[in-house]
Amino acid sequence: MSQQRVIVVGGGLAGLAASARVAEGGMSVDLFSLVPVKRSHSVCAQGGINACNEVARQQGYSEYEHFDETIYGGDFLADQHPVLEMANWAPRIIDLLDRMGVPFNRTSEGYRDLRLFGGSLFKRTHFAGATTGQQLIYALDEQVRRYESEGKVTKYEFWEFLAPVIENGRCVGIVAQDMRTMQIRAFRADAVVMATGGCGLVFGKSTNSIICNGAAAARCFRHGAWYANPEMIQVHPTAIPGADKLRLMSESARGEGGRVWVPRAKGDTRDPKNIPEAERWYFLEEKYPKYGNIVPRDIATREIFDVCVNMGLGVNGEKQVYLDLTHKPRDYLDRKLGGILEIYEKFVGDDPRDTPMRIFPAVHYSMGGLWTTHTKGSYTPAQPRAKHVSGATAPLDSRPGQGLAPGATNNMMTNIRGLYAFGEVNFAYHGANRLGANALLSCIFDGLFCGVSVLNYVKDEEPAKAPAADMPAGAFDASVDREQQAMKRLLATVSGAKPDTLTNPYAIGKELGDEMTAACTVVRTKARLEQCRVKLAELKDRYAKARLPDNAGWGNQSLGYARMVGDMLALADAISLGALERRESRGAHYRSDYTERDDANFMKTSLAKHANAGVTLEFVPIDDTLIAPTARTYGKTDAKAPAAS
Repeated sequence: MSQQRVIVVGGGLAGLAASARVAEGGMSVDLFSLVPVKRSHSVCAQGGINACNEVARQQGYSEYEHFDETIYGGDFLADQHPVLEMANWAPRIIDLLDRMGVPFNRTSEGYRDLRLFGGSLFKRTHFAGATTGQQLIYALDEQVRRYESEGKVTKYEFWEFLAPVIENGRCVGIVAQDMRTMQIRAFRADAVVMATGGCGLVFGKSTNSIICNGAAAARCFRHGAWYANPEMIQVHPTAIPGADKLRLMSESARGEGGRVWVPRAKGDTRDPKNIPEAERWYFLEEKYPKYGNIVPRDIATREIFDVCVNMGLGVNGEKQVYLDLTHKPRDYLDRKLGGILEIYEKFVGDDPRDTPMRIFPAVHYSMGGLWTTHTKGSYTPAQPRAKHVSGATAPLDSRPGQGLAPGATNNMMTNIRGLYAFGEVNFAYHGANRLGANALLSCIFDGLFCGVSVLNYVKDEEPAKAPAADMPAGAFDASVDREQQAMKRLLATVSGAKPDTLTNPYAIGKELGDEMTAACTVVRTKARLEQCRVKLAELKDRYAKARLPDNAGWGNQSLGYARMVGDMLALADAISLGALERRESRGAHYRSDYTERDDANFMKTSLAKHANAGVTLEFVPIDDTLIAPTARTYGKTDAKAPAAS
C-alpha cells in the first residue's frame, strides 16, 4: 500500500502540535507555512496558558470550574463538550510542556507560578514572563524538528495554501504555491489539517501579524466548508494605538495588578503622575468590584469605549485610557512583564515602570471559524444541570467523565470529510468571547487530542481503502489548472497604466479595513451594518476589475496580496451578515439597537455557507446540556460616571 500522509497547513502552535502528534503516531506529515514556523503568529502570544494545577486546586479551583468559566465567559455560545475535554486535558498539557523544557516562571518554592487573568477570581494562568507564546512555539518546534530529522515531517516554509482538493466530498490534498518561484502544484494527502489562525487583517489594523488575513479559511469556505459564528470578533481592551498597526499590551499587565483609569475631570491634561488618587476614576474597579480590572475582554473593551467615545473622558481628549503599573516594584515588573514593557518603551518612548501606559482597544481574535463536529464522551451532567456560580470557593462538579470520545474520527472535522480545523481557525471553544490564556490551550489541545482523531481517520476509514496516493491524477491536475488560470487572470491586468484608487487592490484592502472597523467592532447597529454591506458590494465589484501593479514571475507579493483581498471580502461578507442577522447582544457582539441577550432566538450557532450567489446564513441550536445559561453580569454595580466639568 502507498505511504499514507497528512498535510498540516499552518506553522503556529496548533500546526506544530498536530504535526508532532501525527508523526509520533507513525504517519508522514507535510507541514506548510507562509513563514518560518518560528515566526508564526503564535510567537506573539504574551500572557499565559490556563490550567488547573495543585496550587490552584488548593484555592478551591478545579477543571470543572475552568470549564464553567469558559462557557460563562463565552456567553454560552461555545460547544460545551469540547470545552469540558479541553479543561480536563489542560493540567496534562502543562506537565508535558514543562517536560519539554518550557521555562515557566517559578515561585520561590519551585512551583510553577500562576497569575490572574480576565474572567476568573482564581490564579490559574501559567506563564513564561510575558513571552509565553514564544517559549511554547520554540519548544514544540524542537519536537517537530526531531521528527523532521527522522524523515517523518517535511516542512514547506514560504508556501501559500491556495485551495483544498476535494473529490466526491472528501478532501484528498491541497494546492499550494511557492512564494519565491511562484510554482503552483498539488500535494496529495489522506487528511488535511487547517491550523491557519485568525483574520485580523480583514479589519486593516489589528494586534495580529500581517499574515493573519483569514485567506486560507476563506478558501476552504469558498470550496464548501461551513464557517460558524463569523460575527464573533474579539476586540482586546489594551493595545498601543499606532499608525501602522496596533501592538498588544497583554492582559497579563492587568493580571499582575495593572489598573485602568482616566482623570475624573474632563479636560484634565496634567501629567498622570501629578494627578492624586482621589482625582482618578478607576472605572472598572468601581463598576465591577468583584472582578475589577480582570473582567473579561468584551466587557473591559466596551467600558473603555464608553468612557472615551460616549463620555469624552479619554486621556487628553483622545481615545486613550491609562493602564497603570507604576505602583509595582521595578524588579517585580521586569520579572513578570519584561517582554511587553520593552515593547511599549520601544514604540512609545515612555518607561511604563515610571509612567502609566496609554492604551485603547484593538481587533485581536476571531472566536468564529470553520465549523467542526465531534463525538461526545462519557460525561453526564449533574441533575439538575449545573448553573454558573463562578467565584465559588469549592469545585462545582469534579466527577470523572470525558467531554469528547478519545480518538473519534470526526473530532474537529469540518463538514468536508478529511478536512480538519485546529486552533483559532476552529470555532468550537470560545463562543461569543474568548477568555484570555485559553487560546494557547485550545491550539495545543487540538493538536494533541484531536491529532489522534486524524490518525484514526486515516488508518481506519476511507483513506485506508482508497489512499490519496493511489487516486487518479484528474482531480489534482484540475485543481492546479484552476489556480494557475486565476493567477494568469490577475497577472494579465498589469498594463502600462498604473492602477487607480478604484482598481488598486491595496486601496481596496485599505477601504475594507476601514469599513469593517467602523461597522463591525465594538458597537454595531442595523443601519451601520446595512451601510457596510452596501460598501462591501461596491468593493467586490471593484475587486472584479482590480489591476496589479506588478507582473513579476518570481516573488510577486502584489499577486499574493491581491488574491488575499478577494478572500478577505468573502469573510467580511460572512462577518457583516452574521452581525446583521444576530439581533441581540452576546459577548463581543454588541448591538446598541438590541442590547439584551436573546437565548430563545439566538442561543444558536450562526452558520455561514458560500455559494456562487454569495453568502447565506442560518442559525443552528447548540447543545447546552452541561451548563444552563444564566445572566452574565460579573457582579456589575450601578456605579456612576464622575460629573463632567
